[in-house]
Amino acid sequence: MQSAANLLMPIPGLIDPVPVPRAVTPREDGRVDLMGLSRPQMKSALEEAGLDEKQAKLRSKQLFHWLYHRGETDFEAMTDLAKPMRLWMAERFVVGRPEVVEAQVSTDGTRKWLLRSDDGQDYEMVFIPDADRGTLCVSSQVGCTLNCRFCHTGTMRLVRNLTPGEIVGQVMLARDALGEWPKGSMASANDDADIEDEDAPQYSPDGRMLTNIVMMGMGEPLYNFDHVRDALKLIMDGDGLSLSKRRITLSTSGVVPMMARAAEEIGVNLAVSLHAVTKEVRDELVPLNKKYGIEELLQACADYPKANNARRITFEYVMIKDKNDSDADARELVRLIRKYKLPAKVNLIPFNPWPGTDYECSTSERIRSFSNIVFEGGISAPVRTPRGRDIMAACGQLKSASEKKSRAELDRLAAEKQAALG
Repeated sequence: MQSAANLLMPIPGLIDPVPVPRAVTPREDGRVDLMGLSRPQMKSALEEAGLDEKQAKLRSKQLFHWLYHRGETDFEAMTDLAKPMRLWMAERFVVGRPEVVEAQVSTDGTRKWLLRSDDGQDYEMVFIPDADRGTLCVSSQVGCTLNCRFCHTGTMRLVRNLTPGEIVGQVMLARDALGEWPKGSMASANDDADIEDEDAPQYSPDGRMLTNIVMMGMGEPLYNFDHVRDALKLIMDGDGLSLSKRRITLSTSGVVPMMARAAEEIGVNLAVSLHAVTKEVRDELVPLNKKYGIEELLQACADYPKANNARRITFEYVMIKDKNDSDADARELVRLIRKYKLPAKVNLIPFNPWPGTDYECSTSERIRSFSNIVFEGGISAPVRTPRGRDIMAACGQLKSASEKKSRAELDRLAAEKQAALG
């Protein structure tokens, strides 16, 4: 149901964007997957299947409620549809979920799912429970366009963009597993009994454990803009998943031309993967910096219309030993934020190791010193507690298990991505 324009995705290169086809794999049974479709798209799908306009409008409204508010996957359970209509729907449509290849639980309660699409592509999502919230880390691509040197996902080739259905499907699947649909829902198509926890704490006033979403999984969300936007609109829809935009954060490595559009068309909180305060170091850690430099990036942050003291921009800063963790780096970070008058906070992330990396995590003493300097500069700089390291679910560790490369292969892939950046 995606338009031809949405089958293309921009990736960084000498000319931006470079169109890369996304081959859509039809279902073998010929049915259409409704997951990820908006009300107008559902209406069009129903009309194409033979319903008249009036019937299609009514049924699309009912389907939207069952899919996104109730989490239902079985047409037979949609009780406000007449039985013949339920049978007609089941013959022509399906409500999909990603296939769960593997579900892991960390000793700290973090949960990671390895998922597989209909065309056999693997990607991951992570749920992080805290005392007062539960955050789902959602992927936007299979692999990654970029080559951030500290990030395990960055060692993967970009395979393709995830569709809106595959992005929303991650949220739906997490709610299935956490048992968070309204009573009476029968959404259990991909529940994984091994990760159910009937005694899990409830975090929010309405009893939800999943309270926040971060687009910080595999991929660069702003290089899959249309699909990420469409998926987040479904997640924020008051008649559907109904998650406030204030509880959703989109993270970018610094795709400057798309940032203003993200504010206008999506309007969620912004996080920026900064990780360095000098051109030399950021060029190494985040090669996209060679295309959109620090000063240009920070100016785009200053112009971000949704940013204010109540909705500060978050700068993600991974702490790497002897690379970006000196007191001088901390002072320069304060200077830059003040220079651009940014309503900001800094998340300091201890580097999470992965096989083949050349980097080490800064010492706890060095991280504390860095944090203190930033705090003394009047900017919040909490240190993020590493979560899910034992199951490779921590920040920068996501990578499909099928991706295993030698050091030489990793270096060759890094060189290819670097060349694409010009």
